[in-house]
Amino acid sequence: MQPLPIDPLLPDVVAALRAPGALVLEAPPGAGKTTRVPRALLDAGFLGDGEIVVLEPRRLAARLAARRVADELGERVGERVGYTVRFDDQSSKATRIRFVTEGVLTRRLVTSPRLPGVSAILLDEFHERHLQGDLALALLGRLMRGGRPDLRVVVMSATLDGARVAAHLGCPVLRSEGKRFDVAIRHAERLDDRPLGSQVASAVRDLCAADLDGHVLVFLPGAREIRAARAACERVAQDNGLSVVMLHGDLPPDEQDAALAPSTTRKVILSTNVAESSVTIDGIAAVIDGGLARHAKSSPWSGLPSLVTEKISRASAAQRAGRAGRTRAGTCIRLYTKGDHDARPEHDAPEIARADLADVVLELASQGLSPGDLPWLDAPPGPALARASELLGRLGALSADGAITAEGRALLGFPVHPRLARVVVEAARSGYPREGALLAALLSERDVRREDRTSFRDGPRGGSGVASDSDVLARLDDVARVQRERLHRGQQRALGLDDGAVSSVLRAADRLARAVPRELADRPRGDEETSLSRALLLGFPDRVARRRRAGGRDLVLSGGGALVQAESSVVHDAPFVVVVSADGGDGRVPATARLVSAIDPAMLLDAFPDRIHETREASWVAASERVEVVERLLYDDLVLDETRKGAGKASGDDVAATLASAALARGLEAFVDPPDALEAWLARARFVASVDPTFPAFDDEGLRVAMRALCEGRSSFAELRRASLLDELACRLTPAEAQRLREWAPERIALPSGRKASVAYEPGKPPYVASRMADFFGLSRTPTVAGGRVPLVVHLLAPNQRPVQITQDVEGFWKRHYPSIRKELCRKYPRHPWPEDPTVAIPAPPPRGGSRG
Repeated sequence: MQPLPIDPLLPDVVAALRAPGALVLEAPPGAGKTTRVPRALLDAGFLGDGEIVVLEPRRLAARLAARRVADELGERVGERVGYTVRFDDQSSKATRIRFVTEGVLTRRLVTSPRLPGVSAILLDEFHERHLQGDLALALLGRLMRGGRPDLRVVVMSATLDGARVAAHLGCPVLRSEGKRFDVAIRHAERLDDRPLGSQVASAVRDLCAADLDGHVLVFLPGAREIRAARAACERVAQDNGLSVVMLHGDLPPDEQDAALAPSTTRKVILSTNVAESSVTIDGIAAVIDGGLARHAKSSPWSGLPSLVTEKISRASAAQRAGRAGRTRAGTCIRLYTKGDHDARPEHDAPEIARADLADVVLELASQGLSPGDLPWLDAPPGPALARASELLGRLGALSADGAITAEGRALLGFPVHPRLARVVVEAARSGYPREGALLAALLSERDVRREDRTSFRDGPRGGSGVASDSDVLARLDDVARVQRERLHRGQQRALGLDDGAVSSVLRAADRLARAVPRELADRPRGDEETSLSRALLLGFPDRVARRRRAGGRDLVLSGGGALVQAESSVVHDAPFVVVVSADGGDGRVPATARLVSAIDPAMLLDAFPDRIHETREASWVAASERVEVVERLLYDDLVLDETRKGAGKASGDDVAATLASAALARGLEAFVDPPDALEAWLARARFVASVDPTFPAFDDEGLRVAMRALCEGRSSFAELRRASLLDELACRLTPAEAQRLREWAPERIALPSGRKASVAYEPGKPPYVASRMADFFGLSRTPTVAGGRVPLVVHLLAPNQRPVQITQDVEGFWKRHYPSIRKELCRKYPRHPWPEDPTVAIPAPPPRGGSRG
């Protein structure tokens, strides 16, 4: 075997692990830790027949590492050395060293928590701090302290604060400095706004001009940029005798192997960050670093992993540069400035701080655990855990107390996000297991469409009606057509499809379909479009939206917030949709809904009856002076149906209360004719109450109650005006109280002249009566009210209606003052009778035009 820098440290690694426990191993990229450490443990023999499981962050790295170790053993992959990655297993009963990806290990820890048959776990490239790696470390830490004290765990990393991890595990740290050669690093002098592929071609040309004598490793963010760079490098490759090859995880295995195979021809290897640390490529003389990487991040909308292009950290930049100095001095050209480099973060933030945690919470719940039960290196954020639990509850995977349900255990059977697992299960229950698997694959792999082929305003593309109702089902149609018509790559591209993505989707769909339980595989079929639309709804129950207006692109979400439907969407008219994919949005600009699928609101009523509720809102319409009632049927906060009822149709307690509130604000006198009649009636009632405390006082609260009662069965001011507020107030008195009001607070009293004078009841004053003095002739005593308890104040008026005397002692006035006042009255009003004896009544003259007889 070729010597590697890690080799001198291997005896120390083996010695440290002879006793059960953990170890942190730091070694730079290219030191050989990925392939040599598991082989050293196998050769040491002290692990017995147990497996050595090596955790890799990427499928390509797991497959290539397994092949390298198998080659060194002179075996084929799948014998003593194998690998198990998502949807691909190359192992056997003889396998002792198994390279796995992160999700595979955590699912094994879930299904077999004690890891029977496993002697050692090696967590490779732990510095990348992927969520599943952190979860694996937490589960393994708990396992070593509990049921498996014999387990060995090695945390391996190229750039890591090993002391912190070692302190967390309570274990030693071993470091391999490796053998490093000088790497000359060149930065761009200024920002280059040319396409990234053109920048790569220029850098390759510069290297060739400087007598390049080895391979060039180019780091690019993804397959699209790799294809563009390959096209841009064609001319410089031809001119300099270079071979341009690609290396990324979506390539078929034979093409990946070709990129890594030894070659006497100088190669330009266009790679994603898969070559940054996990894969060692011999013969690299120069590195071209685009400074970007496409990381899998959880979409804030769906929780599904989505690829986001970001600037790499300084630690990643150092690792990339180090690939040029593994076996000799080399060169690294960075296509970004020194200032840009220095402003970047030192390390990438742990994924656990920003990821969707639904998978983690569900996996732990299957073991009866909560996240708080684990010894985390960095604890997951509380809000993210709460969101994950809420989503799992809506998917039916967790009960109200957080325990896993039978539905949740069914979802764990699929190596995809719980949302997508629910889509598969529900589609299978409707008789469409293959289609459900294809839907999940479409949403978990990269988009099969290379570019948008339609505009929202241009109308839907030609084809089946399904395509115009769902962006997701439209893509399903595309893939189904590829299969049905056996379209080759060129034909797929002519349709605007990414043939590589189509292949990945079909492979994933095949493996998901095989995971469907047998009892779900042969269900009777319903309508396909309805069944698949319902499956998408059940996978995304919190992403239901309503179109603001017919034909528009603005959407309102059931949980609040708004989106704008993408121009490329084929769903134009559906009032209600499920938003399956969205991106962008910053609080000021709404997010863009990329993939939506139409639903019938009846599906919501059927699938989520506990999320459906009715509201009724009575509001005052000032312009029409009436109450309007709006009745709504809602799914969460989303209005499914709305009915408005106006005057004559609106009724109920809320209507009466709203009408009463508006009437009180207007003033009660507005609903009495004449308006002052209300004040007069209330004054009489309050006078009686002042004399008899048992009598209703009709304070403000009493008036509100009376008006509220008057509003029963009415919804407008017009109806109130036709009603009688005074009658309502009178009805609130008992018969005895009504009689007391009539007798104790009469509206008028009869005077000796035959006239009737109104009695005034003003707050804070004694009641009084006013009339011409002649009307009181014949009155020997002061009139009283309140059953004789309260004498009236008598206003004796002259013919000009001005008071001559105001008194509560009429008898005393006649005796003491009238004789002297009479002389003045006779002089001023000689045509009016002024008798010497005022106790003799003088009949009032008849009204004008009346009888004189």
